[in-house]
Amino acid sequence: MNETTQSQDALRSEARIAHGALHRLRQDLFVDAFAFRPLPPLEDAKISRWVPWLPERLRRWARWLPHLTVGFFSVLVFLAGLADSGSGSLQGLLATGFAALVAVAPLLTLFRPVGAYWLSLFATAVRAFADMAFSPYVEVFGHGAFPTLLAVMVLVVLRTRPRLAVEMWLVTFGVAGALTVLTGTDPGDIPVVAVFCGAVLIAAAAVRAWREERRQVVETQSATQEERTRRTLLEERALIARELHDVVAHHMSVIAIQAEAAPYRVKDTPPELATSFATIRENAVAALAELRRILGVVRSADPDAFAESDPEAPQPTLGSLDSLLDSVRGAGLVVEAVVTGSPRPLPQGVELSAYRIVQEGLSNALRHSPGAEARVEISYVLGGLGVRIVNGAPSRLAKPSPGAGHGVLGMRERVQMLGGEMTAEATEDGGFEVAAFIPVANTAGQTKTGGNRS
Repeated sequence: MNETTQSQDALRSEARIAHGALHRLRQDLFVDAFAFRPLPPLEDAKISRWVPWLPERLRRWARWLPHLTVGFFSVLVFLAGLADSGSGSLQGLLATGFAALVAVAPLLTLFRPVGAYWLSLFATAVRAFADMAFSPYVEVFGHGAFPTLLAVMVLVVLRTRPRLAVEMWLVTFGVAGALTVLTGTDPGDIPVVAVFCGAVLIAAAAVRAWREERRQVVETQSATQEERTRRTLLEERALIARELHDVVAHHMSVIAIQAEAAPYRVKDTPPELATSFATIRENAVAALAELRRILGVVRSADPDAFAESDPEAPQPTLGSLDSLLDSVRGAGLVVEAVVTGSPRPLPQGVELSAYRIVQEGLSNALRHSPGAEARVEISYVLGGLGVRIVNGAPSRLAKPSPGAGHGVLGMRERVQMLGGEMTAEATEDGGFEVAAFIPVANTAGQTKTGGNRS
């Protein structure tokens, strides 16, 4: 009983496999066989990679190179068919029409690939049936239409999907076997031709599968790069949110303390004024609580992401630049700092962002340009603050550096947050330069004197 059940299960499994194969064959070769599927022109990136020496004017035409190649092949097929036909007779006219029918099939692969296969198979079968009807010694594929059919099948596989190679091979040689039976002729070289065509179609399917796999790998890499960039951007924004919290919390704390102490500084404070100060203090304390709540939401995904040795320490400013320079000098980087313009107090967010930009620029110089010299320029101008970090070419090979490699992205995000502009690019001598300008509202008493820090 168990053997009978296992046998029935095996038969059902084989039936399901056969049914699935027939269903796929029907979907691939019969459903919407003549659907319009135009071949798009080549991408400009591929043309630049394949023929970088080609002039710009010719690159527009190079995009249509596959179409021109297939069209040229169709013309050759038509001319070869005309050479075999006579002239001035009904048989010659029929041969000319048949040559045109055979030549149209390769051209049709550019627009309706599966339909082109059926057209080419029809032309090949008609020619084979006509030849075999007149002579029992003519083989099924003993005429010039079959090479065109094989070329069309290769083009269809390259344009659609690899499994069509097996499906077209089965249909083609199924038709060949049916013609042999109907006409009662000798099969001849059908087995040899079948093996040869199978090898050619398998090679075409392998090329198509390789191209598809490569395309998916490129798409996956692009998606991964976009996701990594987005994640890095979110992490940098979270870091900026934490730092902005410290900046705003400082000022709000000062407001709350001053509002609480103000009534005690004035003798006989009017009740209305005391009430106003109390309201100011309550609003400041509420704003602080809201800031802490928002910061907790930002940091909830990774509570330790921004942990520091001293979380209560004030955020650095340009006044802390000397300690930063001493730190990188101790790490082996020769750096010079130049300050132009008249140093003046700037908004704390601007000072913090400028410090972080200098810090990241010098860190990149340490990692990617070992042995190079660096220069930091801080420019106090009327419209804002200019920051420039430039380093020379490395004097020795840089070691692989861990991390996402998006430090420039973080610097750019800081500058854009403050409404500024930034450029980051390689220099002609092999080094790297980061230049940023952060706009700041003009204040009185600005001068144009400068100084140096080394």
